[in-house]
Amino acid sequence: MDVDLPAAKPTSLLVLGHGAGGGVDAPDLIAVRDAAVSAGVAVARVTQPYRVAGRRAPAPAGQLDEAWSTVVGVLRARHPTVPTIVGGRSSGARVACRTAASVGALGIVALAFPLHPPGKPERSRAGELATGVPTLVVNGDRDPFGVPSAGPGVRVEIRPGERHDLRRDPEAVAAVVLGWLREYGWAGPFPPA
Repeated sequence: MDVDLPAAKPTSLLVLGHGAGGGVDAPDLIAVRDAAVSAGVAVARVTQPYRVAGRRAPAPAGQLDEAWSTVVGVLRARHPTVPTIVGGRSSGARVACRTAASVGALGIVALAFPLHPPGKPERSRAGELATGVPTLVVNGDRDPFGVPSAGPGVRVEIRPGERHDLRRDPEAVAAVVLGWLREYGWAGPFPPA
């Protein structure tokens, strides 16, 4: 896991996971990390064990969720006095949604939430977004995995011209996330001087 701390005491802890075939250095995750740390948020980017072992194919959902929950528990123990927000991109967003309540997260940041497998809208994963935890979804309007709809506690921000990788303008994605974190008081209005 990669942990980046702000210059002063963190206002919150944001734990981010990667997509199924990617890593924690995806452009949108890096942009969100940079924006959040500059606004006083501690950011942890978590690499799933299957990626650490050098495998490209993800482990079954239960194993992903268990590994994630263990890491979030360790991070919460290190930062016990600040709110925890979980999230990630694609598969990492799904893991964050499935585990948010059990790990005590106060919010979820879902980047490129894969609503369904490409070309298979009948296999919707929309139910995973119904967590009861405030959730921000940032998806591109050209995402072949679909774009979720807003719902109770779920805000959906659609980025024009973006596909699933959210690579066209990662700083704009980060700005949306930072604005949402600030609305809840989980990020400061600075960057520090």
